[in-house]
Amino acid sequence: VDTTFPRSPRGVLKLSRTVVALVAFLCFVASQSRGAYTALAAMEAIITALFFLLYLLQLDRKLSWFFWPLADIFNSVIAALFLLVVCLFAVIIKTNNGTLAGGVFGLILFVLCVVDAVLLFKKISFGRARGSNAAAK
Repeated sequence: VDTTFPRSPRGVLKLSRTVVALVAFLCFVASQSRGAYTALAAMEAIITALFFLLYLLQLDRKLSWFFWPLADIFNSVIAALFLLVVCLFAVIIKTNNGTLAGGVFGLILFVLCVVDAVLLFKKISFGRARGSNAAAK
């Protein structure tokens, strides 16, 4: 278990993404919004929590045959695109205050997804070995 990961910037970002997604999910459920709103928020909370556990338990190092940071970037980018569209609809349509609150939390989650994708993209080394001290080729 990597006890420093939850306190690292990436760990805090993953935790905040999970919490904001859960809050958006609860807002959508409480307002009895459409299924797409609740499903997107629930899926994002679950997937982000799974990535958090992956990094916390250092499974990304044990399962090194898969390039986990790239999968994490794809998740962040695709989630950001879906969140932008769905949460803008939720804010614009504004069936009730719960849908509006869920849409606002969804847009905050969109910003967190974009920040996460940018930080991960800066960290990825496409032309270098995967070690932390690897020199560029």
